Amino acid sequence: MIKIDINKKLHGVAGEMVLQVDLEINQGDFVALTGQSGSGKTTLLRILAGLEEAEGTLKVGNEIWQDKETYLKSQLRRIGFVFQEYALFPNMSVEQNLLYVEKDKELCRHLLDITDLSKLKNRLPYTLSGGQKQRVSLCRAMMNRPKLLLMDEPLSALDPAMRTKLQNEILTLHREFKTTTIMVSHDPSEIYRLSNRVVVLHHGAITKDGIAKEVLLQTNGSQKFSFEGELLDIIKVDVIFVAIVSIGQQLVEIVVSEQEKQNLQIGQVVRVGTKAFSPVIRG
Repeated sequence: MIKIDINKKLHGVAGEMVLQVDLEINQGDFVALTGQSGSGKTTLLRILAGLEEAEGTLKVGNEIWQDKETYLKSQLRRIGFVFQEYALFPNMSVEQNLLYVEKDKELCRHLLDITDLSKLKNRLPYTLSGGQKQRVSLCRAMMNRPKLLLMDEPLSALDPAMRTKLQNEILTLHREFKTTTIMVSHDPSEIYRLSNRVVVLHHGAITKDGIAKEVLLQTNGSQKFSFEGELLDIIKVDVIFVAIVSIGQQLVEIVVSEQEKQNLQIGQVVRVGTKAFSPVIRG
């Protein structure tokens, strides 16, 4: 069990705010941390890792990492941290990057086998692709068998196919090592595939906490689908108005009335819903 009860004053995009988090996380949980940019997600990870200070208490199992009398330094906390930027040692081979953390050659070999990196163990980071570098970063984070694995949007810079591949490898490692994991992500498919719990932060506070389907599935009344996107343009076509909305990697056209048009602004985030009772899905 991980018990988090911390608070810290921050300067967010909307001005000063207080990051206030009171959570209990079960051993072996995979928690997806999501919310708008500037809501405090990365700061929370850094506090857990001991890279930033905050007021309050933090207890992992029977070990106190932080309270009024105790503050465990980052290097003494058994955590693994996977960043967006890989943070590999450029002058060390793949194998050396792992063994730098812990001189456990058997574990190193096993992790490289799981992630299909064995043939690349003698390569330097600059010779690797982005996906390969991120796999090395993930393996390195697992080398000290962490009590807590922290990941800050680790796959956001990768293409969709590579993201899916690495998501599967993350899930394989999580299940084998049963490591409690907290991952920051904005990708609904990633959150749904990997997590068993989703925590939403808004302006420093937890606003939602539950399983992915409950937290992310957004419909109202008789709506069967509801998607959030950015309004890019409104075009007049003959006597009607057509709104162009960006949803994920797709552009969608929606007919709007002149009255609806008056309440819309280019660049705002809008929600597109449909009441279709016979949806069609094509592969």
